[in-house]
Amino acid sequence: MVPRHEEIVAKILGNDYSRQLTILIGFSEIVMCIWILTKFKSKFNAIAQIIIVITMNVLEFVLVPDLLLWGRFNFFFALLFVGLVYYNEFVIN
Repeated sequence: MVPRHEEIVAKILGNDYSRQLTILIGFSEIVMCIWILTKFKSKFNAIAQIIIVITMNVLEFVLVPDLLLWGRFNFFFALLFVGLVYYNEFVIN
């Protein structure tokens, strides 16, 4: 029940539209999930996921580590996820 995501967005992009941007980011994640489930252009999807996750986590690592659940250690979990996406799409498939 802590609005951590909105706080992160507010600190990086400003308070003016942090709520709306947080909702937009959440909606984008749902669209990405649907895209994953459809398997449409899955290699491009995997590359997009990897770029988005790395970019987002680098920004958070540098700008707002104090707001992250595990601090800078969050980046480690992001790298594990990116490795899983890569392995699933480019090694297994």
